[in-house]
Amino acid sequence: MTLNANITMEQARELLGKYNKEPFHIQHGETVSSVMGYFAKELGYGEDEEFWRLAGLLHDIDFEMWPDEHCVKAPELLKEAGVSDELIHAVQSHGYGLVCDVEPVHEMEKVLFATDELTGLIGAYALMRPEKNCDSMEVKSLKKKFKDKKFAAGCNRDVIQLGAERLGWELSDLFEKTIKGMQQYEAEQK
Repeated sequence: MTLNANITMEQARELLGKYNKEPFHIQHGETVSSVMGYFAKELGYGEDEEFWRLAGLLHDIDFEMWPDEHCVKAPELLKEAGVSDELIHAVQSHGYGLVCDVEPVHEMEKVLFATDELTGLIGAYALMRPEKNCDSMEVKSLKKKFKDKKFAAGCNRDVIQLGAERLGWELSDLFEKTIKGMQQYEAEQK
């Protein structure tokens, strides 16, 4: 089954830039997009890799300008751009239980839900490391940071844990795969 987004990556980047000016928000979208692309291939959804990447890129489209309407304003912005209902559902579902009631159903939506917060945690940990990246990052070390509630306090650990459970994965597996996805992103940036 091939998922239709009705938008290209180039158009999606323009759309993201229309509503997001902070470099951090744009980089976060790009990071999650790359991680989603990694998971698409890893989980056997290679034919839908671009759709997965688009969901990652656009997942926080409304966050910078409408933080109090996060995942609620997104459908309006995406519909105006002609984006497919499938992609709108995916974008909204990453906020399930926190800011909206759109449940992640497809495996891609569950991966987005699980990895959004986790990429933030991994990114914060990478900045602490001498090499300032994810190269040679180990799951064991990341677990220690995950348990330290003061570290990257803005990353919701309950969402990460629930995301792993929804996927039927051990937390270690989610950590390992997401680290690999982040390493792919870093390699793409070189």
